Amino acid sequence: MLQRDRQLRTQVYQLKDAALFALALWLAHYLRNLVTPDFFGWKFDPIQGFDQFVWLYLIIIPGAPLILESQGFYQRPVFSSLRETAWLLFKGCALVTMGVILVIFFFRLSENLARGVIVLFGFISFAFVFLTEELLKAAYRSRFGENQIKKRIILVGTAEDTNRMREDFRVRKQHDLDVLAEVDLNQSSIADLVRLLHETSANSVIINAKHTFFGQVERAIQACEIEGVEACLVADFFKTHISQASFDDFHGRPVLVFRSAPEASWQGVFKQALDMFVSFVMILLLLLPFAAVALAIKLTSPGPVLFRQKRCGLNGRPFTMLKFRSMGTDAEQRKVELEALNEMGGPVFKITNDPRITPIGRWLRKYSIDEMPQFFNVFRGEMSLVGPRPLPVDEVQRFDDPAHRRRLSVKPGLTCLWQVSGRNNVKDFKDWVRLDLEYIDNWSFWLDVKILWRTIPVVLTGAGAK
Repeated sequence: MLQRDRQLRTQVYQLKDAALFALALWLAHYLRNLVTPDFFGWKFDPIQGFDQFVWLYLIIIPGAPLILESQGFYQRPVFSSLRETAWLLFKGCALVTMGVILVIFFFRLSENLARGVIVLFGFISFAFVFLTEELLKAAYRSRFGENQIKKRIILVGTAEDTNRMREDFRVRKQHDLDVLAEVDLNQSSIADLVRLLHETSANSVIINAKHTFFGQVERAIQACEIEGVEACLVADFFKTHISQASFDDFHGRPVLVFRSAPEASWQGVFKQALDMFVSFVMILLLLLPFAAVALAIKLTSPGPVLFRQKRCGLNGRPFTMLKFRSMGTDAEQRKVELEALNEMGGPVFKITNDPRITPIGRWLRKYSIDEMPQFFNVFRGEMSLVGPRPLPVDEVQRFDDPAHRRRLSVKPGLTCLWQVSGRNNVKDFKDWVRLDLEYIDNWSFWLDVKILWRTIPVVLTGAGAK
């Protein structure tokens, strides 16, 4: 994993651990008072005396993660052994506990904070952090977790170079890297790399080649630039047209990273947190409306309630998108008959007053109710609240301009810049892509918030729906 990605993940873990140490101190005080109540009146106050040493948080919250880091706790592999995790955490918690004892001794706080609280704090801190680490490890081993944590890469270079990188991964126990394919520059062409990008849905290409292959390396980077796939070059830099070049470290080797899509950042973490929170809340709030819509669909037309279709997700990786069925069951077959009526230039199919739409389906589409099941796709991490709308796999395969694939470099979304910019006025797929790329090139967390805010009146009024 690149150093920038490691640093971001470490910072998230440090915030998590700081909160757990803070909670452990309060819980230790709470339990200490709970087991020593006033037996005559059975009086118990969980915050009694706590306010006199709450300032210890100013030391524990920033200090505990720093001590864990000094013990190498955050540098261990993601899937480190239980023994390694326990030993590093034990040393860290012991040092934090001794540090708190020293602070209490030098500032003479022993009469306000019982010694039993400090010992209990150390054990609870260890239990909290150890439990969350093991739970995260189990989550990362799940299919959902692997999709979130694993970096799907293609190695490019000579056979000698790629073999050396594979050995580095093995020695360093890099379980968060998934090598999907290798491209030998002695035997393969850039066309082979592009084909592999389409087939594997890789999200990163690691290029390590000698100076004699600089021409091929440059073409490989330009191909990744067009595709919207991150390219990491373990070499000198080359001129690009769209990508932002940044310096990083890949297992001790200096690399230049060329990105034509948003890089990992705190804004990205906030975006993912917002996706998970909002989608979960909306699923809970819409359970009864979902049931009513499902019943209405079932009573008014034959066929399933949900329409499932393979769409292209991040980097073109297919996923099953969910919608309330708004067309007849023979919609896909009749699409061939209606191709001549297509109003959208390019590979996308759209017509006004589509005869395949059921009466209730027209109402569902007008207010975008048919899209509501996609909150499940968002919650599963396959989509985002905001992003380019996902297209069917067959339409993506018909792209006539390779540059259009860069819209696949971010997660597809429920809403996008195109939908809040008068989608009925967009008649050419190139204009649609232009808006998507404008979103990608100018992305920020606040841009997502603005698009979500502008989406509300569009949905409520049914503006621009077809």
